[in-house]
Amino acid sequence: MDFELDGNSALVTASSSGLGFASAQALAEEGANVAICGRDAERLEDARQDLEETATGDVIAVQTDLTDPDDVSHLVSETVDAFGGIDHLVTSSGGPPSTTFLETDEQAWYQAYDLLVMSVVWTIEETYDHLLESDHGTITCITSRTVQEVADGLLLSNSVRRSVIGLVKTVSREFAPEIRANAVLPGTIETPRIEELIEAGVERGTYDDYEAGLTAMADDIPMDRIGEPRELGDVVAFLSSPHASFVNGAEIPIDGGLLRS
Repeated sequence: MDFELDGNSALVTASSSGLGFASAQALAEEGANVAICGRDAERLEDARQDLEETATGDVIAVQTDLTDPDDVSHLVSETVDAFGGIDHLVTSSGGPPSTTFLETDEQAWYQAYDLLVMSVVWTIEETYDHLLESDHGTITCITSRTVQEVADGLLLSNSVRRSVIGLVKTVSREFAPEIRANAVLPGTIETPRIEELIEAGVERGTYDDYEAGLTAMADDIPMDRIGEPRELGDVVAFLSSPHASFVNGAEIPIDGGLLRS
């Protein structure tokens, strides 16, 4: 399917790896000009080069700390300078550390809120005027299945990410019909974070090897496997396209049927 994104411009945050990178890749291969960002300059440059191998549009990379509003403002300015505007915003971020309530101090709550919520708020604030000027402005927020069903040991993700859903639902009504806003809810997907968890499990002896870890993580997934990042990226590209022109305010799980709610 042609998503009709040729010549559009997209900004994808936290996109030097994982789900942000997969989303940027899907958009770039559909012809969009794409701006990516990350904190690690070397990894970000590697990601830019990887994207350019298959992109049919232009790609820029801007080193950014999403918990710094000045950095977010700079990121948006660089994107607009390069592409002349922004048609699509995709927000992503790294996850907060695994923790329980009694292990978590007050500062960790504030840090998680800046990382997961305020980074989205600041990015939407900075891009709003540009999305409004577009004929097809969209916002897609990558969150987690934990916004619908909590996961053990993920106190901060369980608690804080739900604010993003409230934000998406609200702006989807306030900004429509000029701008559509949706959220995608990834389940267990083979990102670098999942790879690290499996490898740590192998070292502890929890899993015999990496493949055994993959199998164990898929135990409760009806599709009998974990997901691939690009399976989420393709949904993000679809939501950004005119083919999804009546999809607004949606929360779409991409989890192989894992959610029971």
